[in-house]
Amino acid sequence: MTDTALLMEKLAEGGAAESLAPHLQVALFMGALALLSTALVTLTAFTRIVIVLSFVRRALSTQEIPPTPVILGMALFLTLFVMGPTLEAINEYAVRPYLDDQITGAEAVTAGTTALQTFMLQNTRKDDLLAFIELANVEAIESPDQTPLRILIPAFVTSELKTAFIMGFCIYVPFLLIDLVVSVVLMSLGMMMMPPVVVSTPFKLLLFVLVDGWQLVVQGLSESFHS
Repeated sequence: MTDTALLMEKLAEGGAAESLAPHLQVALFMGALALLSTALVTLTAFTRIVIVLSFVRRALSTQEIPPTPVILGMALFLTLFVMGPTLEAINEYAVRPYLDDQITGAEAVTAGTTALQTFMLQNTRKDDLLAFIELANVEAIESPDQTPLRILIPAFVTSELKTAFIMGFCIYVPFLLIDLVVSVVLMSLGMMMMPPVVVSTPFKLLLFVLVDGWQLVVQGLSESFHS
């Protein structure tokens, strides 16, 4: 991220992006698209959301229902919903002023990075952040806002993975209890050759529908982020 900011600063010093050769503009645009998927996974709420939704599908034992494209699409739009305030801040303080020629490219990158950094700091566990600071052997950081992105990003991703697995565990427990009850009942009836998952899946679906599971999952995911 530091190299990208430096490149943008050099471009800003040399002139506007429109002054570049057309083939160079295309190359920069394609390079930005190549990094877009990586940024979506590592800099936003997408990781936590898609993992929790995948846990829900596995806990229900419904194989490929909902289909993977549906899970990814739902995770994407939930990410846009959760990241709404951050995206509005980026648009207000970085994109719009840059398009209106009020700030340079380097200043726009700095403003946008600051908004993303604020979101990541609010959703990163202190233990994970301190662990990466110690691993990097950096000097004492006076405030969290001064944390370099090369430290903040892996700490944020690690924290998201930890939170997602904790939420996945909480989702798994009630469905695991249903599997255990069904297994005990089948064994007591002497139906040892009957796979418990065949019998337990309808009960899982019934429980999930009765408690309005998707709404609870989406609400829990939205409220788990600090805005």
